[in-house]
Amino acid sequence: MTFGERLTELRKENGYTTRNEFADRLKIPSTTLRNYETDAREPGHTFLKQISEMFNVSVDYLLCLTDDKEKVSSYQLKSSEYEHIQKYRALDTYGHKAVDSILDIEYDRCQLKENRPDITIAQQDMRVIRYYQRMASAGTGQVVFEDMPTERIQIPDIPEYRCVSYAIGVNGDSMEPFYYDGDILLVETTLQIEVGEIGIFIVDGEAFVKQLGEGKLISLNEKYKDIPLTEYSNCMGRVVGKLEVQ
Repeated sequence: MTFGERLTELRKENGYTTRNEFADRLKIPSTTLRNYETDAREPGHTFLKQISEMFNVSVDYLLCLTDDKEKVSSYQLKSSEYEHIQKYRALDTYGHKAVDSILDIEYDRCQLKENRPDITIAQQDMRVIRYYQRMASAGTGQVVFEDMPTERIQIPDIPEYRCVSYAIGVNGDSMEPFYYDGDILLVETTLQIEVGEIGIFIVDGEAFVKQLGEGKLISLNEKYKDIPLTEYSNCMGRVVGKLEVQ
């Protein structure tokens, strides 16, 4: 079933036998309603909200993502949130995993920041972040953010680390002498960094810690070749520094 078919079905179920009658109720031109019902035009978030409230059904039901009409009345989407959802639904499986990973990282960071009654005053100079163990390849690459083993570690709660979202371990030697195998990198979540900065990248499903160049990822160790960026390349964060282990 399409949105147009569902809208037509709801209209008739609720006693609006003609489009003109329903269009007058909605205060829109009958031609606009016809375009919605024939799927010639996609609805905007304002129209979806109007229909959802009028017939007390969820937006997911209107968009045929579920057959459950139930509307959670205590939860209302802002227009910007709805736009994010629309973009998320347009992603492929790889895109969903990338966004889900960043969302999990940021959710954990905020939860730990707000809900840590066990942290004493003496511990307030530290904060807890998620640590992905040795998963950023400084070599031939490996998959990241997919069923990865994690733990939580503490880092100093200092101004230069306030932007850090997660930590990730280095695997390989292609970034020597800056970063060595086994180093723990502190990463700020961002989808874009400047040329010359070092970041975490996914290229064709494999993850790397590299320096961003013009159209390529640069290895600081001359033994390794640069990696060309492709349309499937994604930045997963900026390397802020490395955790100094005592």
